[in-house]
Amino acid sequence: MAMAGTEIERLFKVALPDAHVVVDLANDGDHYAARVTCAAFKGKSRVQQHTMVYEALQGHVGGALHALALETIVPK
Repeated sequence: MAMAGTEIERLFKVALPDAHVVVDLANDGDHYAARVTCAAFKGKSRVQQHTMVYEALQGHVGGALHALALETIVPK
């Protein structure tokens, strides 16, 4: 069973409480895109930012969450 977008957003907000999260579902119902804006990303490389986000997903990527296009943003 595919993971719901609301559950993805909830996991992000638990791990990154100050984050602004936008999760969109692709037309096929299996692929998501997420834009995560978070002050905790400041001073971190893109790889470190993405690692933080993937850790928030608690191992669901590749299982219940089939595919995720990810954009991380440091607020100005």
